[in-house]
Amino acid sequence: MDTEFIDAPDHHRYELRSGDELVGFIDYRVHGDLIRLLHTEVLPAFNGQGHAGTLARSALDDARTRGLSVDPVCPYVAAYIDKHPEYADLRA
Repeated sequence: MDTEFIDAPDHHRYELRSGDELVGFIDYRVHGDLIRLLHTEVLPAFNGQGHAGTLARSALDDARTRGLSVDPVCPYVAAYIDKHPEYADLRA
């Protein structure tokens, strides 16, 4: 399945889409140079396919590109950072 990661700032979330279909999202809020990643959700039809990891990695890569520190409020994102130390420097 081909997916596209997009920032949807009007909805305060990153989205993973397959064509016009929403696969999953990460809610966020930006405060100055800090981004709080609040909640990760993959729609039930797409569970178990690695999409949550794609969302977390892509959101962290975007934060790095934008020069933002990350507050991983979402337990999934916090665990992802713990398992991928290359992102540890992004933690606020």
